[in-house]
Amino acid sequence: MSVTDRCNFRCRYCMPRERFAKDHAFLPRAELLTFEEVARVVGLLRGTLRKVRLTGGEPLLRRDVSQLVAMLSNGSGSPGTARAPVALTTNGVLLPQFAEPLARAGLTRLTVSLDALDADVFAAVTDADYGVEDVLAGIDSAVAAGFRQLKINCVVRRGLNESQIPKLARRFHGSGHVLRFIEYMDVGATNGWRSEQVVSAAEIIERIDRELPLEAVERAQHTDVASRYRYRDGGGEIGVIASVTQPFCGACSRLRLSADGKLYTCLFATTGTDLRGPLRAGASDAELLALVRGLWESRADRYSEQREQLVMPRRKLEMSYLGG
Repeated sequence: MSVTDRCNFRCRYCMPRERFAKDHAFLPRAELLTFEEVARVVGLLRGTLRKVRLTGGEPLLRRDVSQLVAMLSNGSGSPGTARAPVALTTNGVLLPQFAEPLARAGLTRLTVSLDALDADVFAAVTDADYGVEDVLAGIDSAVAAGFRQLKINCVVRRGLNESQIPKLARRFHGSGHVLRFIEYMDVGATNGWRSEQVVSAAEIIERIDRELPLEAVERAQHTDVASRYRYRDGGGEIGVIASVTQPFCGACSRLRLSADGKLYTCLFATTGTDLRGPLRAGASDAELLALVRGLWESRADRYSEQREQLVMPRRKLEMSYLGG
């Protein structure tokens, strides 16, 4: 669930500054789903959700987001039904002020994006007014607040930050955190994606295995998007998300809700289904459930599997809007 389309980074693969400048028109606050509306949607789907993940944009820019976490962690279940854990993905730089409130609110899982350890490479990727040390300080703050095992995400683009693969592996080896590498995807229309810029999952694993030998591990759930590997010396595990070279469309179980209340069944979707309109027009729980169920049962998204066969360009929505 995206809670905002705003971000304090301008990462090349997501929100390049030339397309998301200071005068960029972000969603007006009145168009964003309220916390009560988000909580109602989660409540309606209780018992069918394995996990609720809050994203953005940068979700920590949404005012009082810890209140939403508290609402979801306290009310996303029903009597006799296990509550879905609440997770959040962030660039990490605001965690020194938010980690403790999030932990108190009941956040159970935290993912931090970190695409480089070298200062110059980090700056080239993120184009932000922050440095690597700000993200690392955020990770330390999260650990101090009680988040013992974080997921650390790195999007790899050839010619930009592939040199960071072994450095990140060494940095988080033995840390207890799970480092995950993500193949560079053609999400949206502004990042200038080209297939030759993709560093494949196979190459990522080979680069790490040279220095820190790995062995494959089965996915915990068949719907998990990351292939898992563990260090043979017991130093933990890593994951690789290979949606370009090893598409997993058939096993995908993710439903996305944008900050302005549109439902999508794919990160590469071209259109969404409006949920905010019915919510604000007084739709009953049964009507809302029927809408969601109809969308889910009729989904036929196969973009990653069909990418090579598609000839006509598609109008794709930006990751910062859909929830990256």
